[in-house]
Amino acid sequence: MPTRAFTRKPIGYLLTVAALVCASQSAFVPAQSAAAATSQFKGVNWADTRDNYNTGWVIPDGLAASDSYSQVYSVADKYIKAFQSNLGANTVRLPINPPSVSQSWWSAYRGAIDAALADGMKVVISAWTEKTSVGTVTDMTAWKAMWSTVVGAYGGNGDVYFEPLNEPYGYSLSQWVSVCSTWLSQFSSVPRGRVVISGTGYNDNITGVGASSALNGTLLSLHYYGYWNSYTKESSWVSDLKGRIGGYTGRTIIDEFGAPMTTGTNYLANHDNGQFQSYLAAVTDTARSDGMGSVYWPALRTGDSYSLQAHSGSGLSNTNTSGVTQVRWGWGY
Repeated sequence: MPTRAFTRKPIGYLLTVAALVCASQSAFVPAQSAAAATSQFKGVNWADTRDNYNTGWVIPDGLAASDSYSQVYSVADKYIKAFQSNLGANTVRLPINPPSVSQSWWSAYRGAIDAALADGMKVVISAWTEKTSVGTVTDMTAWKAMWSTVVGAYGGNGDVYFEPLNEPYGYSLSQWVSVCSTWLSQFSSVPRGRVVISGTGYNDNITGVGASSALNGTLLSLHYYGYWNSYTKESSWVSDLKGRIGGYTGRTIIDEFGAPMTTGTNYLANHDNGQFQSYLAAVTDTARSDGMGSVYWPALRTGDSYSLQAHSGSGLSNTNTSGVTQVRWGWGY
């Protein structure tokens, strides 16, 4: 998301966590077999509390720079199982950047990926730039080396997906297609169906990359947020959203979307009389009806009012029952 989560969202949201657990929530339901589109992705982002934009290591909430591989694995296993049982997720999107992969953190951080895979999750590995003010790859050599390491480790695993760069807003369409083509050429052993190409801008439009023959066969990543407009009617959001997707629903994963979850908002009401209620309804209804996968931002990020999960004792709990229900609706539940 452009300047992630709480940094560009209105700051007046209350941050008290309503630790609600939906008694009627069913336990994790195994993913349905792949549909004609991307509906097999029922996902969440697990994010760094500071932000995934970092000049140093990206360290998702609950992990620590001093953790060993086994410690990371243990924490990740606990959280992934919570994402499955509390939400019904079968996909997790994890951030990387060059320092996180080229330095010692990588040997420990791999525990998070490995735990998710062992728990039966799909994993989307996405590269972030090191600053929010830079929407391009600043060190191409380091970026390529990072991906060589990651693809070398997980290229052979069919449950791992690779997103070359999150929110490439510093590039024109032609420049971005060129960068992606270079990636696809360098890592041609990775099936294109496991490469997720970000839309232009802040991943906010995929019509350009979708039309590019150089990117044929890849999946496409769209980001969409409710503070980008002030509509209060679901139909207005749907029209805007569909315009950003065009005819590429069959390849599109909405791999960032989210709304305030710690403010007590009822997301099962006011779909035609509330900004964020109508927005979330539009995203989830469109994803469900058009068979698109979606990956909520974020499942867990302490201090982010959009977080679906909060620390509760030694585990995690839902922050907004109605929000979870609406997100699950988008996943086809």
